Amino acid sequence: MTTTATRTAQPPTAADTVVSFENVTKSYGPVRAVDGLSLALHPGETVALLGPNGAGKSTTLDLLLGLRPPDSGSVRLFGTSPREAVAAGRVGAMLQSGGLMEDVTVRELVSLGCSLHPRPYPVDEVLTRAGVDDIAGRMVNKLSGGQEQRVRFALATAGRGDLIILDEPTTGMDVTSRQAFWATMREQAAQGRTVLFATHYLEEADAIADRVLVLAKGRLLADGTAAEIKAKAGARKVSFDLDDRDAAQEHVLRALPALTAYERHGATVRLQTRDADATVHALYALGLYPRNLEVAGLGLEQAFIALTEETSK
Repeated sequence: MTTTATRTAQPPTAADTVVSFENVTKSYGPVRAVDGLSLALHPGETVALLGPNGAGKSTTLDLLLGLRPPDSGSVRLFGTSPREAVAAGRVGAMLQSGGLMEDVTVRELVSLGCSLHPRPYPVDEVLTRAGVDDIAGRMVNKLSGGQEQRVRFALATAGRGDLIILDEPTTGMDVTSRQAFWATMREQAAQGRTVLFATHYLEEADAIADRVLVLAKGRLLADGTAAEIKAKAGARKVSFDLDDRDAAQEHVLRALPALTAYERHGATVRLQTRDADATVHALYALGLYPRNLEVAGLGLEQAFIALTEETSK
C-alpha cells in the first residue's frame, strides 16, 4: 500500500501546528509514564505512534484529548487547550477503552453522535464511510468485534474534525475491512486532516504512515519516516544457505563479529549485524562458502525491536 498524504513541503510554522507537546511529564505514583515529551504534528500528516507496552502511548493520547492533565509542560491543540479543541468539534477519537451503548441500533447510535457534534456530517454519509450502512439496523450488542470497531470509527468521524486520533483502530477487523479502513484514512489525510494512530500492527505503520513516532519509557526515542526509523536502528540483515557440514559449525557462526541476532533453520542462516561488511568478510575468511547471500536493511518491526531493546538495557 502507498500513502496519499505527504509531509508539508515547506518547513511548518507555529501557525501550522495541530498538536504541540512541550516538555510534558505525567506520573502515576513512582511511575513516570510520560517523561519530558516534546513533539509537534501538522496538517495532512498521517502519523503512527509506536512503542512497547508501558511506553506511555495511552497516557500520551489521554493528555492529547484532555482526559488527564499533565504534571508539567504544555499540551496544545490548534493553539488552545485539548478540552477547548474537543468541545469545538475539531477532534475525533476512536479509543480502545469504553464500551458502546448496547440497547440501540447502529443507526440510532451514529445519529446521536452526529447530533452532538458541532459540525456534523449527514448520518447516511457517516454510515457509508465507516462501512456500517449494511448493519445500520442491527442492535449494537449483536455486533462482532470488528463491527464494533467500525462503529467506533463512525462515531470518531461523525463531524468535520481537523484531527483524528485512533487507538489500535483495526483490532478485530478482517483483512478486507482493514484495507477499506485505511483507504478511508488516506482520503481524510488528503483533505488536510491530521491522522494520529497507535498500533501494534507495525506493517500498517510501515505502509500507511508518512511519519513514525517511537516512544519508550515515556520518551520520544525516534521521529521520522519509516525509512528513517529503519536507518536509525543501524543494523542489517544477512541471510545465506550453507551445506550441511558448514551449517553444523554453529559455534563458529555465532562468533562472527558484530552480530546482534542469530537464527538458523536447517541449512539457512539468518543474522542481524551492526556491521554487515565485517560479518560477511569474516564469514568468507573462515573458509565457508555461503550460497544465496543477501544483505538488506531491517524491516520496521525489526528496527523497532532493535531500538526499544537498546533503550531497555
